[in-house]
Amino acid sequence: MNDLGIYIHVPFCGRKCPYCDFYSVPYTAGAVAGYAAAVLRNIRRYSEPERAVSTLYFGGGTPSLLTTEQLGSIISEVRNCFRFADSAEVTLEANPNTLTHEKLSGLRIAGINRLSIGVQSLLDDELKMLGRTHSAERAKKAVRDAAAAGFENISCDLMIALPGQDEEKLRRSAERLAALPIQHISAYILKPEAGTPFADSELLKELPDDDLSAELYLETVRIMAENGFEQYEISNFARKGFESRHNCRYWKCEDYLGIGPAAHSCYHGKRFAVPRDIEQFIKSDSQTENITDNSPCGFEEAAMLRLRLTEGLDLNDFPEHRASIEKKAPALAEAGYIRFDGRRLSLTPEGFLVSNAVIGQLIF
Repeated sequence: MNDLGIYIHVPFCGRKCPYCDFYSVPYTAGAVAGYAAAVLRNIRRYSEPERAVSTLYFGGGTPSLLTTEQLGSIISEVRNCFRFADSAEVTLEANPNTLTHEKLSGLRIAGINRLSIGVQSLLDDELKMLGRTHSAERAKKAVRDAAAAGFENISCDLMIALPGQDEEKLRRSAERLAALPIQHISAYILKPEAGTPFADSELLKELPDDDLSAELYLETVRIMAENGFEQYEISNFARKGFESRHNCRYWKCEDYLGIGPAAHSCYHGKRFAVPRDIEQFIKSDSQTENITDNSPCGFEEAAMLRLRLTEGLDLNDFPEHRASIEKKAPALAEAGYIRFDGRRLSLTPEGFLVSNAVIGQLIF
């Protein structure tokens, strides 16, 4: 049986960011206690003692709001219910304001070995505009403290194409981030989501247009390369050997189990989603599984996901589609959107900017 990744959605925030549409609710100690107990029940429900778990990811929300004892009990339950490798990657998303010396030490003891820190920018005016509660200095301190606490696998988020951002501001923020003791950077273009406060804000008028957004993305790729971070996915860059093993599961159509309200799974040949309802999750003996796909990871889906990665698509894996793709590839390669060596096909940074159109032309 193939190994498994487990995703735990922690839907609590101290304060909701105005641009975020991920499912979250206000933090209360009582709700978190009920939630943690429900997570443990569900881990036991899915127990497969013979199945190896190679990645565990706490996403949110703000998972670092959980106590180290709560996180430790969840990790211990995974160890009890699955075959949990000593080399497993265990990631926690964290807000810089939650990372004290004591907390970081406790996280290490609990079993967290990878941090994903929501920095977003290292310019104070951009952080204020984004509604973040930390300063640039606080973010830098959190990263340095994490490294001092012994974390050797630290990722940071960077948001680009922000209102009023130009190449000079982007470079200042990105280079300051790259200079920190980190091994991975996720860089996301800000896209206002319907229903969020940001989508109704006057700041929309200051967003870069499509041409500038494209140049800011390409500049990000250049800055990352200059600082030793190799692009391995549309929005992700890593020092050699520090790619996110868990997130790569999604793009390679490997099995993962999601636990928690709003969590998604690709598990035992089906995709399913848990309702975005914390109260239902806490009260139920087991989480509700709303099936979204009874036969996932067919050619079209697998190809679309693999083309998010710079390693791309090996046509030998899909011989029945090879002739069709080979006919379409030369024109896209000549336009600079793809690389194609006759066997492996991958998107260039310019191709990533219009990935939906390029992938649609290749595989549909």
